[in-house]
Amino acid sequence: MKILLVATVIMALGHSPLVAQNFEKGLEAYQAGDYAAAVQEWRPLAEQGNGIAQFKLGLMYRMGVGVQLNDTQAVKWYLLAAEQGNADAQNNLGFMYGKGEGVLQDYAKAVKWYRLAAEQGDADAQNNLAVMHYYGHGILQDYVIAHMWFNLASANGKKRASQWRDEAAVKMTPVDISEAQKMAKKCVSSNYQNCGL
Repeated sequence: MKILLVATVIMALGHSPLVAQNFEKGLEAYQAGDYAAAVQEWRPLAEQGNGIAQFKLGLMYRMGVGVQLNDTQAVKWYLLAAEQGNADAQNNLGFMYGKGEGVLQDYAKAVKWYRLAAEQGDADAQNNLAVMHYYGHGILQDYVIAHMWFNLASANGKKRASQWRDEAAVKMTPVDISEAQKMAKKCVSSNYQNCGL
């Protein structure tokens, strides 16, 4: 069922049934643990601009499965997918910039990529963006905005985010907490397009 759904999504994005079939073959190979075969199916698709295949290839380079572990190559493929709007790639690229893995550490770029993914409703990116606001990495420290993003990440299923939100709340006034909650509601009602800054 999941494979069929992925194939349907690929076709809906304007790719041919052959592309969907090749992606599906790669997915089946990946799930079976045949990572080399997955790479063989996904690399040509990634080179032709398929964002999902680019993300998957980046993930494989990041984990060193089916290919030699190579953070620089992971960043290359994540960037290509992220530029096409792939939220998972944007979040992972933000992580790579935040940690300085495969690229020079750059908190501002990490914030940029986390925000793009967070605005698509990605709970991991919302949590990561909140952490950046909490510590003031790449952006001004702001507990209100951090609280808002932690709250949204928690609502979207990121379990640890509620603990972080509560830790931020300790450093805030009741008025600040109320403001963060209003901002979170406004953010959700705008489909993540009006979220603080």
